[in-house]
Amino acid sequence: MLGASGSEQRARELSEGWTMLNFQGKVAIVTGVGSVGPGWGIGRAIAALLARQGATVCGFDLKEAPALETKRLIEADGGKCEMTLGDVTNASDVQSMVGECVSRFGRVDVLANCVGQSVPGGPVEIDEKTWDAQIDLNLKGAFLTCKHVLPTMEFQRAGAIVNIASVAGIRCVSPHVAYAAAKAGLIQFSRETAVMYAHKGIRINCVVPGLIDTPVMTRLAASYAGGDVEGLIARNKVRVPMGQMGDAWDIAYAAVYLASDEAKYITATELIVDGGLTATTPH
Repeated sequence: MLGASGSEQRARELSEGWTMLNFQGKVAIVTGVGSVGPGWGIGRAIAALLARQGATVCGFDLKEAPALETKRLIEADGGKCEMTLGDVTNASDVQSMVGECVSRFGRVDVLANCVGQSVPGGPVEIDEKTWDAQIDLNLKGAFLTCKHVLPTMEFQRAGAIVNIASVAGIRCVSPHVAYAAAKAGLIQFSRETAVMYAHKGIRINCVVPGLIDTPVMTRLAASYAGGDVEGLIARNKVRVPMGQMGDAWDIAYAAVYLASDEAKYITATELIVDGGLTATTPH
């Protein structure tokens, strides 16, 4: 419950035309801003929504064409976006990207880690190289971005980090053992780091997507559904209590909320966006 001073401040904000989810003057680094195919991937949607709410977006992606398409979409919508190409698992690339952003804009208010990829298989089926690559992409990348962004946020005494995890990190929902292990690690990494930096004005949370219909569905269908995208989507819909898959914007709205000032008392936790899926599956 708001105290008197808090109530007075909120009333003053409303009278002055205050709006929610206002990122005017803020700088946001978003990794994985491209999309594996036409349409809206999670990173692209988060970057576009942050820009729409007033943030200057510093995008980071491995592939040039998808990254530049995201930049084009943001700028066509009147937003501000700079793009850097690089590998989120490469420490030098990450350090350089963060350094460029800070050098140009002087601060980093938001970091959204959106890079992720899953490969099906258990510990017998996948090889060691695949295991290492999955851990690097889904966990090490977030470690590296946090490593190089946190000192700037600590100097500012403010910042919000949102890591995109997965229901695979909290439930057995598909046979993707390396991906599940990495996303579980990402959730705990986020909690531990959030507690370490809470007294420094920095908040760290995870969005935990369920079954989300993005361009990656084509690749997943090719991997373990015989290329039948529509059939895979139909089977996924049946698994979800709400009877449908989510989309990239469902995740983007959750991520932008957690990065916003409205979530100023939320840290070291997870926001599950899954249509009720995990409530119907065993621990």
